Amino acid sequence: MKKATTGRGAGSWRANTLARMRALILEADPDMTEERKWARAANPSGVPVWSHDGIVCTGETYKNAVKLTFAHGASLPDPSHLFNASLAGGTRRAIDIREGDTIDARAFKALVKAAVVRNRAAASRKR
Repeated sequence: MKKATTGRGAGSWRANTLARMRALILEADPDMTEERKWARAANPSGVPVWSHDGIVCTGETYKNAVKLTFAHGASLPDPSHLFNASLAGGTRRAIDIREGDTIDARAFKALVKAAVVRNRAAASRKR
């Protein structure tokens, strides 16, 4: 696996991409909780994690991509085919965004909303 890089410089396309995706996530669900988890030597500030009634997705920066992994992506509708990574897994799905890629903001926000709906339904079944 590729090593994660911080990509946090002011002009870093990775930092800019992650910031844009973060903004879209929060637009899709203003009640989303954001925190950082899993700090380690290679990534001391940790991984951004967005949750609402459970993890919706995580964001990581790598040398060649920003990866947004949806915890239960395999069970989400993806009519715009945004998922392009981790497709063989039974639960997760990911979106790898490379330098110069564009993401359909409306389709991405719909995916985030679908993940929240899925989490709410799962949480209500547990109650």
